[in-house]
Amino acid sequence: MYRTAAKRLLGGARYYYNTNSGLRCGRPQKLVLSSRSFTSEPQPFPDPHSINRGIPVVTTTETPNSLDSASSSSSTDDDAANPKANYEDQQARVLQASLPYVIKLGWTEAALIAGARDVGLSPSIVGSLTRKEAALVEYFMDDCLQRLVDKIESDESLKNLTPSDCISKLIRFRLEMQAPYISTWPHALSIQAQPANVPTSFKQRAVLVDEIWHAAGDKASDIDWYAKRTILGGIYSTTEIYMLTDSSPDFRDTWAFLDARVKDAFNIKKTIQEAQSLAEAVSVGLGNSFQGFFGKGFQR
Repeated sequence: MYRTAAKRLLGGARYYYNTNSGLRCGRPQKLVLSSRSFTSEPQPFPDPHSINRGIPVVTTTETPNSLDSASSSSSTDDDAANPKANYEDQQARVLQASLPYVIKLGWTEAALIAGARDVGLSPSIVGSLTRKEAALVEYFMDDCLQRLVDKIESDESLKNLTPSDCISKLIRFRLEMQAPYISTWPHALSIQAQPANVPTSFKQRAVLVDEIWHAAGDKASDIDWYAKRTILGGIYSTTEIYMLTDSSPDFRDTWAFLDARVKDAFNIKKTIQEAQSLAEAVSVGLGNSFQGFFGKGFQR
């Protein structure tokens, strides 16, 4: 069905953040070749009857520091030609630098201002972020998603796990990214729950759940596709909430809770499948019984 946009549509490209529409593919770097000028010295036309024929001499002249000048010129021209993209890159740098300050300052404008100062930009750039705190939370969610995708693509051991173990491992890996921000995460959830932010929050979580199911080997394309993602979304959200109140060392109780919920979900699936098989067997048995009954009746 649906996969992460960057993974399906953009191949292996890296992401940068756009405050208006979330993830974007990184702009391709221009290949700058060194400028070389070729000159040919004119030579007299050789005599066809001469033994020592003249050979045209070609000389090559290289411009000193041509690579450096070409690179700097290209970079300047690129920034001048696309100021919007350059401004979005600056915003992404501010958002990334702001995350360490979230632990102490929360998902606030103060954290964004501190991040802007860290990267040497004026705090006034924070004013260009129309959704400020929401942009910071969404940037964090997208960054975590990218790290999860990298984990799925690089960790070969996931292929040897059962679907339930793979799902438990990936949900734990994803939630562990929130551990440093656990004291401020209720604030992040409240920001995501605001009406203006709900659509983006829903999309981010839907893509997250979809990536985990695909990593577990799911290839469903019918109504089962929606049921699986709804169930897994519920498991992820309840574990996330449980984690907020967990005081056990290294969130040990949270991971036990997660494993139990995933196991329950797979047991329910197994129970449903067994019930369906039983119903089919009963219907087949009843069908044969009625067929035998009516067959005997007509034979009389």
